[in-house]
Amino acid sequence: MSGTARPITIVGNPVLHTPCRPVERFDEELAALVEDMFASMYEAEGVGLAANQIGVDLRVFVYDCPDGDGVSQKGVVVNPTLVPPGPGERNLDPDDEGCLSIPGPRAVVGRPDRATAHGFDVTGAPVTVHGTGVLARCLQHETDHLDGMLYIDRLSKAARKAVLREFEESRNAL
Repeated sequence: MSGTARPITIVGNPVLHTPCRPVERFDEELAALVEDMFASMYEAEGVGLAANQIGVDLRVFVYDCPDGDGVSQKGVVVNPTLVPPGPGERNLDPDDEGCLSIPGPRAVVGRPDRATAHGFDVTGAPVTVHGTGVLARCLQHETDHLDGMLYIDRLSKAARKAVLREFEESRNAL
């Protein structure tokens, strides 16, 4: 791993709540950012990381997590477009979800059990990632980040307040 771990941006920072800019240049700078993102994700013990989670407002995320069959999947998607299952193919998977930008608390979030992300790799070559299981959740979660949305934005007002209260209490206890 040649990247450098960067600090994780925490909820409340405006970069997490603003849609990210598309990547326009596939160059050494982008490759270095992706290496830093992997290093940051691994140091924080996460399974996915969006660029804005380290303060960079570009549409790129990395992942390293199992799919629905338990097979480890690792990659990067630049300028992703998320394609959820169509009507009649959609099965909701209500499962526990957390976020490196809201360390600690978790909450149940219903998401489709399958997702497909189209985009590009770090060189600009087209990629398509089909996800099931944790990978499907990760593709959706990270794309949400790039759209300026956190998983707590998908919760009821009461559940969102409970997660943020737990987060603040854990921060204040340190």
